Amino acid sequence: MTEEKREIKPRYGTVNFEKRKHPRFSVDLPVEYGQTDLSVDNGRAMDASEGGLLLRLPEQIDIGKRLRLKLFFAMGSELHAVETLVEAVWTDIHLEKDWGDYRTGVRFVEISTEDMSKLKKFLKNLSSP
Repeated sequence: MTEEKREIKPRYGTVNFEKRKHPRFSVDLPVEYGQTDLSVDNGRAMDASEGGLLLRLPEQIDIGKRLRLKLFFAMGSELHAVETLVEAVWTDIHLEKDWGDYRTGVRFVEISTEDMSKLKKFLKNLSSP
């Protein structure tokens, strides 16, 4: 038996490193959040999916920190609010630290079936032509 030498050629092309289970949609929606039930601050959701959100907040949130969050959006002529418990999975300073513009990726930890249904319906409307 002869051992055949195989030439290994480099492969070029586009690779998709997307690891998310759910598609993300660009949004610009108001959120209220708090680290306790007593304190409430405001931020913006920059993208949304069934698994979590990209938030723009005025403060840096530590990875692993949990927040009570309310996401506001309109469907038709109705205003909806989804309440959830989220956990910070990454954080980054988007602009200048002094400007107080922090990007934080959060995942949903607790969300009611009813609120998840509202969110799914909202996201489905975003994906419809």
